[in-house]
Amino acid sequence: MKKRIGIMGGTFDPIHMGHLITAEMVRAEAELDEVLFIPSARPPHKDGTRAASIADRLAMTACAIRDNPNFSLSDMELRREGPSYTVDTIAVLHDYFDGAPLFFITGADAMNDLYRWHEPHRLLRSCQFIVATRQGTLLDETLLAEKFTPEERRHIFIVPTPHLEISSTMIRARVRAGKSIRHLVPRAVEEYIAERGLYRAHEHDV
Repeated sequence: MKKRIGIMGGTFDPIHMGHLITAEMVRAEAELDEVLFIPSARPPHKDGTRAASIADRLAMTACAIRDNPNFSLSDMELRREGPSYTVDTIAVLHDYFDGAPLFFITGADAMNDLYRWHEPHRLLRSCQFIVATRQGTLLDETLLAEKFTPEERRHIFIVPTPHLEISSTMIRARVRAGKSIRHLVPRAVEEYIAERGLYRAHEHDV
């Protein structure tokens, strides 16, 4: 029997406990053999903080998942030149995992916006989507019914997950303000951010 592979994408700038809890809960509920974390490229932030480098985001993700044998890491989107579309990533992974079933983990807000993605119909037919729903963010069933066929919607599954008020934006802001981020990110990530001086305010910024 082929392995069941979960795909967890994101900028992970930085990766935090919300990402890890969601990935582990979905892995258990959907009986996945592995969750592959794939950091994506992104332009600098508009919230007053500087984005961590590709190398730093990759290193922080590696630090965060190293204690979970069911988590793994890929830099495939960071190495790709030009636009990086999820539909292309899924196609490459199908080849890499020899046609193993793929489960793309996302949130309800992103799922509601899926019709705006690059080649959304091909994407939805090429893998299963696991929607990690949280209190306050609902899946728009009416919108999905308007945009996708019944066959395509059969590729969408819902897994309730805890509502954690943690975001990468909040963590960057706390670091910039000199506040603690302990327990918001894994200890190894907290230490990495401190050692590298990431997200701190610089003299000419204030």
